[in-house]
Amino acid sequence: MTIFEKATREKFRYPSAKGLLTTEQLWELPLTAKSGFSLDDVAKAVNAELKAVDTESFVATDANPAKATLETKLEIVKHVIAIRLTEDKAAKAAAAKKLEKERLLAALGRKQDAALENLTEADLLARINNL
Repeated sequence: MTIFEKATREKFRYPSAKGLLTTEQLWELPLTAKSGFSLDDVAKAVNAELKAVDTESFVATDANPAKATLETKLEIVKHVIAIRLTEDKAAKAAAAKKLEKERLLAALGRKQDAALENLTEADLLARINNL
């Protein structure tokens, strides 16, 4: 069973500043935010819960069942963060490439305009008549 299958079957909920979130809602969160409502904040909250459950007991011999669930929740949030970081990096690279292409096209347009300005009147008339 994949971690996402487990999350949907068990209806995992994640703590946030705006209440409990579903696994699907994690994809809509920003990576970071000043408001305390981001993937980073959700990861910190789940990690804090995991650390609280993971405190060592010298009396209890059975493992806390919540630990495995919290570990899976943290893995899901980390997976979503990793994918979102990759998507953001790709989007920034695409935007930079688009900007460079626009700059090159603008420079080409200026060069072509300059080349037209250097044509003689007879050459210009000839080109107009050929259109």
